[in-house]
Amino acid sequence: MRLRGLAVTAALALALSGCGDDEPPPAPEVYAPLHYDYLPKLRLNVGSIDVQDHSAPVGPRDITASAPVQPAQALAQMAHDRLFAAALNTSTATFVIDQASLVREPNGTLDGDLAVHLNITTAAGVPAGYAAARIARQHVPGSDAENQLNTEYDLTKQMMADMNVELEFQLRRTLSSWLITGQTVPAPVEAQPLGPTAALPPAGQIAPPGATPPAGEAGPMPPAAPDNGYQDPMAPPEPQQMSPPPGYLTPPPGVAPQTPNSY
Repeated sequence: MRLRGLAVTAALALALSGCGDDEPPPAPEVYAPLHYDYLPKLRLNVGSIDVQDHSAPVGPRDITASAPVQPAQALAQMAHDRLFAAALNTSTATFVIDQASLVREPNGTLDGDLAVHLNITTAAGVPAGYAAARIARQHVPGSDAENQLNTEYDLTKQMMADMNVELEFQLRRTLSSWLITGQTVPAPVEAQPLGPTAALPPAGQIAPPGATPPAGEAGPMPPAAPDNGYQDPMAPPEPQQMSPPPGYLTPPPGVAPQTPNSY
């Protein structure tokens, strides 16, 4: 019986120890995609922008394919977020990714290399502008153990921050004539007040053209003719007094003067 009890105790101990091994492994770390739409846009005087990826692995130690964020994808996202075709012409800008690699050396050193260039072509297919930018960084591991995925993500993020600065610098240096800066939208046209005008009488007191004044109201008097002796030949002659003025003639002696009859 004692041996049987020991066997049961050992089985329980093994079962309990096995339960500890069944704990789920920690969830893998999530690496956020890189975006750059919070940075100022670079407005180009072209009608369209094309993005092309010409990058390729650089050797057997290239670990770009296993990186948590692909450097080439980050470069393409930068082009979409920051380059803007701001014209209605048919010129074209081509953003080319020449290199986007992460290489881990035998001693653990991580080398990063990013290279891009921008071509501008007219509607006739004639090259009209060119700018190039390149960034290289290296991470040397320390004595402490490191998470390689974290290291690759951080190095890519640092190189992209440098590339944003370098690309804008090169565009402003070599393609300044193709950059549109300080463009503003014209303000909408608003009603402008006219100059001061003479006060008008109320609407009820304005007579339409050619209207005659109402009965019992006199119309405006014509201006008096100047007293300079001028006589308008078309105007009717003024009445003239033909008889002598009163008191000019006197009746003979003995004849009483006549008065007008009153009716």
